[in-house]
Amino acid sequence: MSRETGRKLIASNKKARHDYAVLKTYEAGIVLAGTEVKSLREGRASLVDAFAQEHEGEIMLYGLHIAEYGYGSWTNHVPRRTRKLLLHKTEILKILAQLRDGNGLTLVPLSMYFNEGWAKVELGLARGLKSYDKRQVLAERDAKNEIAREMGRRLKGRTSR
Repeated sequence: MSRETGRKLIASNKKARHDYAVLKTYEAGIVLAGTEVKSLREGRASLVDAFAQEHEGEIMLYGLHIAEYGYGSWTNHVPRRTRKLLLHKTEILKILAQLRDGNGLTLVPLSMYFNEGWAKVELGLARGLKSYDKRQVLAERDAKNEIAREMGRRLKGRTSR
């Protein structure tokens, strides 16, 4: 069997980018059981309620839902079990120092993917957004889209309405 190459997206957490301002991202490996890997290869995972926290000096992922493998038997895994994330010790210490500063930061899983055949989780060190911040981001995005649309019209030789 040939080895997978490249990056294949399994699941992404679009709501996280809407609810949080992501300051820094980290790529972490994840400890999985055999049937979990098979289920992930089918794309059956959800990051909706997932979050990461420190537990005894390690970073753990809570609330990640990996559906049971359809062809598994009594060897199937528990869908919402706690999973250990694999990071270098220096990265863990940096993350924990920033989380403990008391500046309102949290660890949010942004996406899950296969990279060169290995399951990875993209973690974001993020600060929660208030509702007025979200409205401001939406207004800025709408303004950028309108500017791009108008520039496209001018480049094509058309005038605005």
